[in-house]
Amino acid sequence: MNPPPAWLPDMAPVRPWTNDTFEMLYSIFKRDLKDNQACYEGKTVRLFPGMEDGKEQTFWHMTSRDDKESGDRLPDLYRSERLPWARPMIDNASQMEILAWDYQEGDRRIKTYVWLPNLDFLVLMKKLPDGRRYLLTSFYVDNSHTRRGLMKKFERRLK
Repeated sequence: MNPPPAWLPDMAPVRPWTNDTFEMLYSIFKRDLKDNQACYEGKTVRLFPGMEDGKEQTFWHMTSRDDKESGDRLPDLYRSERLPWARPMIDNASQMEILAWDYQEGDRRIKTYVWLPNLDFLVLMKKLPDGRRYLLTSFYVDNSHTRRGLMKKFERRLK
């Protein structure tokens, strides 16, 4: 792994996973994203209002992933430990270590990608017509197929 930029905080301690890990992660989520809205290009980044098990659906998308076999959402250690990176990446999207762009998806919606390629972490937002964003998820880019797809989207980004 490449050394992180100076503005990036340490990862969250999720190994070993305990009964308290989700609560510790939720305190980071609340501090960084819920109680203090991030700004991207001078516009607020909001959370979708949906709740599940007493926490925002966005939180669950940033800390767990669908298990293909069971269909359940299970903790994702790679996403979870990097949760503290999401806010600083949004705040520092213009830094040279970050690739940030808007891309029009096949359904015509515009999504904003904030990617730290050297550390394989991505924050994904939905762009609204007024320039504000909704935070969708963040995840660890764990395979070359996804990396190639992100590079293609970056090359075809909206100018």
